[in-house]
Amino acid sequence: QVFSYHCPFLMGPIECLTDVVTPDTDIQVTLSIFELASAAGIPCEIDPALVTVLANSKTEGSSPEEDYKVACLLLVFVAVSLPLLASDPASVYNTEMDGYNNNIHCLAKAIIQVSAALFTIHNKNIETHLKEFLVV
Repeated sequence: QVFSYHCPFLMGPIECLTDVVTPDTDIQVTLSIFELASAAGIPCEIDPALVTVLANSKTEGSSPEEDYKVACLLLVFVAVSLPLLASDPASVYNTEMDGYNNNIHCLAKAIIQVSAALFTIHNKNIETHLKEFLVV
């Protein structure tokens, strides 16, 4: 907010660029815009730093199809684990901490960010995969 107040001529074009990004935009262009926006402190739908780290951490000898299957299986694992995690005694709201003892309140944001990064790497539709996640 301070940066927007003191340098509106700089932040205005960056904010306009982030508004122009659609799901149909080329992934490299999208990542470049989001990297600029993240550096300026603007929250983005896809974390470009996380995409870069995950893209560079591919194992040797694995095919892109195999990596895509692993990403899908990760979401299945998380979906199956949610009921167990919810029934955990540590999953009780703590008013003193204004959250949960096991940080389960951060899980939704983590699922969205990691799945968005993984499916961006594989150039897949993020929304479709998250809908499938909710079905599971």
